[in-house]
Amino acid sequence: MREIPITEISGIRIGQAENTEAGTGCTVFIAEDGMRAGLDVRGGGPASRESQLLNPLMSAQTIHAIVVAGGSAYGLGTANGVMEYLEERGYGYDVGVTKVPLVVQSDIFDLTVGDPHVRPDRDMGYEAARTAMEAPNYRDGNYGAGCGATVGKCLGMDYCMKSGIGSYAVQIGDLKIGAVVVVNALGDVFDWKNGQQIAGLLTEDKQGLRSTVEQMKASTEVVDNKFTGNTTIAVIITNAKFDKAQLCKIAGMGHDGYARSINPVHTSADGDSIYAVSVGEVEADQDLTGTLSAEVVSEAIIRAIRNAESAYGYPSASELGLAE
Repeated sequence: MREIPITEISGIRIGQAENTEAGTGCTVFIAEDGMRAGLDVRGGGPASRESQLLNPLMSAQTIHAIVVAGGSAYGLGTANGVMEYLEERGYGYDVGVTKVPLVVQSDIFDLTVGDPHVRPDRDMGYEAARTAMEAPNYRDGNYGAGCGATVGKCLGMDYCMKSGIGSYAVQIGDLKIGAVVVVNALGDVFDWKNGQQIAGLLTEDKQGLRSTVEQMKASTEVVDNKFTGNTTIAVIITNAKFDKAQLCKIAGMGHDGYARSINPVHTSADGDSIYAVSVGEVEADQDLTGTLSAEVVSEAIIRAIRNAESAYGYPSASELGLAE
């Protein structure tokens, strides 16, 4: 098994756009000829669009794009720009009078970072789609949907850290599989290989880390208005041939990568979601692919933390010396 760039998996193009000053952005994944896709949502507060398309009982067997954006529910209009770009170029499901691109979307909550009144919109989605098709620009760090990502927020924004978007991919024989993850978690982030905490809830002096779980254990009182600005979103990409039902299972196994790397995870205050997409015809074992999906998700989470830069008053792991 060898590491490869996420962009080495052909059949899908990735474009990013962000408003750095406002602290928000979007990442768009496009397969102009269509991609088979599944989805598994385990967080209690997702902001999503057209997610039922990926239910194995629905008739559409392929989609054309996935949008991951900031802005929470306000950012869901970003997909309109992606649809506009694809329709202009004749991509989509033929309905006789036009072609309708099938675009799904999930958003993170970044309204408390930067300017809360500036969100990803149709124009940003159009630009990210154009970039994906004409000049793919994927990068790990404070880019695209990772622009306003933060972690460690059980005490609100006062003691959280800057996170971002990260990727990791591998190849075994002809099989390629990778993940892109936007890490915007309520909980702490750990290196799954050694258990070391690498990001999350800051200490009182903001020079080190403390445990979110231990902080939560300090009181068993019910919190009615729990801070809900969190969601970790992943897109697993493989060149193996799977259908929607199989991809939903692979996406579910990918959540093991979340569980190894984020604690707590899948809470009512998170919208944790994982897409799994197939963009090739390689024959591969479903369980092996699912097992690898958890590994690439965990590694992509580490890359998101290590490549994040301090911004908007929130320190990064590299600034605190935690990114080695």
